[in-house]
Amino acid sequence: MKVMHFVTGGFSGGATQVALSLVKAGQQQNDIESVLVLRRKAHMPKARVEQLKQEGLKIETVNSWTHITTIFALIHLCRKHKPDIFVAHGFSEHLWGRVAAVLARVPRIVHVEHNTRERYNRFRLALSSFLNRYTDAIVGCSEGVKQVLLERGYLPQKCYAISNGIQLAPFEKTPAAWEVRERQIVMVSRIAKQKDHSTLIRAMSKLKERGIDVPLKIIGKGKNKNLLPLKRLVSQCGLSDNIEFMGYRSDVPALLMQSQVFVQCTHYEGMPLTLIEAMAAGCAVIGSEVPGVKEVIEPERTGLLHGHENDEELANAIELILSKPDLAKDMSTNARNVAFEKFSTEIMHDNYHQLFRDLTHNEV
Repeated sequence: MKVMHFVTGGFSGGATQVALSLVKAGQQQNDIESVLVLRRKAHMPKARVEQLKQEGLKIETVNSWTHITTIFALIHLCRKHKPDIFVAHGFSEHLWGRVAAVLARVPRIVHVEHNTRERYNRFRLALSSFLNRYTDAIVGCSEGVKQVLLERGYLPQKCYAISNGIQLAPFEKTPAAWEVRERQIVMVSRIAKQKDHSTLIRAMSKLKERGIDVPLKIIGKGKNKNLLPLKRLVSQCGLSDNIEFMGYRSDVPALLMQSQVFVQCTHYEGMPLTLIEAMAAGCAVIGSEVPGVKEVIEPERTGLLHGHENDEELANAIELILSKPDLAKDMSTNARNVAFEKFSTEIMHDNYHQLFRDLTHNEV
């Protein structure tokens, strides 16, 4: 079975990481031969691509000059590799990838939706709906994403939920007991419009007004247009001594395993992998009550939820965790167990590979 995965060449995104993980896992399967096709980006790390080729992965790249030129380049690669299954990951690659796969007459086509909200306009929604006629499976990267697909009117028999998974190896060491960890809050994410750092900062201000002095470490890079307003808000709230913007860190697992609280404050998600990593690391976790997050956290069992953009509820949740260590320890233990039981890359790989086998042997 030949499987071609098409995704953006920006390695920072979850869609690219999932596609790459599946191609690597395919190398271990006797009945699957995988090729990864990357849509070139200006910031695509060429050295990383060459390293992956040296590791034995089959990798092709296509131009991103225009959608039409990308489509024709993909048609050429489909005719060259003759895949049995074409898997189009993420927005807007799943549109142009599926157009090419249809024109190249690939036998089976899979669309993977990686977020609960994307930049669909009327034309792109119509094109996606049209392409669904030729698409054998539409996969949401979480139950929340699948529900969004169903709400759009996609056929239930074509829709699947396959949760993204994390590498558990960095978290297998028994974590430090919750009470001896650093009394600090960590948020790990891109500094982008999708993320809701401002609500977290305002919640930190409310905590300070209540006499609760706790540090917050914000991990992740972002453009200045998104970063500078957050730094101004921190200054306006008088929190410069409490909040640290740490940029990119290569030691995130270790940082999580020594911290008490993790917050996933966001406007929307597909499958928040950093939240799963924090659960695996044994943090007490708090997340925004939005699709993609609320399917992961079971309130007061594996973590806490707060209303979207509600800084008062978020401040209350943080105060509850800090004031009730027994509850925090129980939730962190339960969360770690759930992460290991349900959200490994191995489970994700098995679910995708079983879907591919079903597609090649049965009518969907």
